[in-house]
Amino acid sequence: MENKNAWEKYPEGEKRQKVMDFAEDYRKFISKCKTERECMQEFVSLAKDAGFVDLDELIQKGTQIKAGDKIYAGKMGKAAAFFVIGKRNLEKGLNILGAHIDSPRLDLKQVPLYEDNEMAMLDTHYYGGVKKYQWVTLPLALHGVFVKKDGTVVNVNIGDKPQDPVFGISDLLIHLSGEQLEKKAAKVIEGEKLDLLIGSIPMKKEEDKKEAKDAVKGNILRILQETYGVSEDDFLSAEIEAVPAGEARDYGFDRSMIMGYGHDDRVCAYPSFQAILNVTEPETTSVCLLVDKEEIGSVGATGMQSRFFEDTVAELLNQMGAYSEISLRRTMRNSKMFSSDVSAAYDPNYPEVTEKRNAAYFGKGLVFNKYTGSRGKSGSNDANAEYMAQIRNILDEKNIAFQTSELGKVDQGGGGTIAYILANYGMQVIDSGVAVLNMHAPWEIISKVDLYEALLGYQAFLETI
Repeated sequence: MENKNAWEKYPEGEKRQKVMDFAEDYRKFISKCKTERECMQEFVSLAKDAGFVDLDELIQKGTQIKAGDKIYAGKMGKAAAFFVIGKRNLEKGLNILGAHIDSPRLDLKQVPLYEDNEMAMLDTHYYGGVKKYQWVTLPLALHGVFVKKDGTVVNVNIGDKPQDPVFGISDLLIHLSGEQLEKKAAKVIEGEKLDLLIGSIPMKKEEDKKEAKDAVKGNILRILQETYGVSEDDFLSAEIEAVPAGEARDYGFDRSMIMGYGHDDRVCAYPSFQAILNVTEPETTSVCLLVDKEEIGSVGATGMQSRFFEDTVAELLNQMGAYSEISLRRTMRNSKMFSSDVSAAYDPNYPEVTEKRNAAYFGKGLVFNKYTGSRGKSGSNDANAEYMAQIRNILDEKNIAFQTSELGKVDQGGGGTIAYILANYGMQVIDSGVAVLNMHAPWEIISKVDLYEALLGYQAFLETI
């Protein structure tokens, strides 16, 4: 069974230009939004422009919710749910597109700044599953926030503008790497060696005083105070992420691909959000659910394992005058979901880790993983065949390119998504997303046509299921 290349649907001209235009909008988005906070700020801003109203405002005003209303609810600036209320009773279920907006990165520790032999350094703790050796000798940017004791939030974004300095992690020169190269890949670079070099000029010596201890660190603190108005203690209540510096770029002579940071999982979050913007007067309430912390187990108040989404649905029901515990349970149980998450693309350089008949390929469209997990499907949702048949029927009718895949050969490895968490409510859930090369590397690669087919598939799901 062979899937056609989706590019064949878009010959040169207006049809192909739509694919390229959507991809360019996405490229700009991931170049600008490199943290979960930045993603959420952009999505909420776009939602407000499209007429979405904050649920908290509706609750405060006692406004009754009705069909056609566009509503969003946020959580700590890192997660949100966007709703377009349908004509059917909520108890009949919701159509949910769920994705995560966090990506692997390096987080600064709470006490990160130190000096070693007149070199100022920042100590980090890596976030999510990474190959640590991929993060050395790269230009890195710093994105995030300082939150001062009085509650003032100071945004940090340095390293991405052409005039900005960048930061990085040094590596041993090849001439002195004999012992290092004997180590296993997981140990070539140790986690505690992922410290950023950020400065080397000592603070100016005053005439009447001896040169200060840690003068280079002192000079960095002076710069931070002058630039951001923060002190060393403010690192205690900061969330600063080191991410690859620079814009996402078109990839390949034919510009058919995009290389960028954070495709996992913003390449699914972006078309999911665009799909909800395109929904008008749905029969079934449409939802775009964007969450945090998936890369570390979907934990915490902004992760999928929290009660955020369930509580939000309860508030919606209450504002419609229809809340009860059984109504909430029915709404969740009768819902259907695309867990919008990436899949591993077939790599010609490493064909041995995939089984070709059940692998995802660039240019073959939206990917469905009936199950993920590892080895014996451990930790997987494993969607029902009846649900998959319904999806096949809809996508074939609308001529949307799609493919099915496993995440590598049996016993090779595996991975997880948020699918199993929503499935705990009894709803129908399947993993669907875009194939990615270099997954979890600082620079990942996707196909533009797969991104576009994801948009079409997500829209079809919201409109038809």
